[in-house]
Amino acid sequence: MKIAIVSGKDEGPTKLNAFDNALSDAGIGDVNLIKVSSMLAGDAEVNELPKLKAGSMVNCVLSEITSDNPGDVITAVIAVAIGNELGCVVETTGINKEESQLINEAQDMVKYMMDKRNVDIEDLIIESSTTTVKNIASVVASVVYLKDEIVEG
Repeated sequence: MKIAIVSGKDEGPTKLNAFDNALSDAGIGDVNLIKVSSMLAGDAEVNELPKLKAGSMVNCVLSEITSDNPGDVITAVIAVAIGNELGCVVETTGINKEESQLINEAQDMVKYMMDKRNVDIEDLIIESSTTTVKNIASVVASVVYLKDEIVEG
């Protein structure tokens, strides 16, 4: 199983446009995202995000938050733990919370999930995106499940 871990942030004239712009900033704005739950195969391999075929149906775990309150600090975090047998992904978001607090929260949750399954963590990756809202902003962090048929090329 191949995955990519991405994040993005941007502003827009509406909440939808801000979200779309943040997805584009993360490199996943031209595909159809299908939210899935938080499990990975044990052989999960983290790759750079390749160019995806426009319009592809792409499975992902998505952490996202949008705000239209100027001055808000918004953060999206994704944590990925990979073990021999399987891996787990968690997502969390916050408004006006310390980014480090949200990162710690995500790390604690993913460690708990792995402990509950009695799986040792071999690799732990955390990706976050944060911004201060000027007008309307969105931030995203995502694990993208890569399949040959969605990769351009």
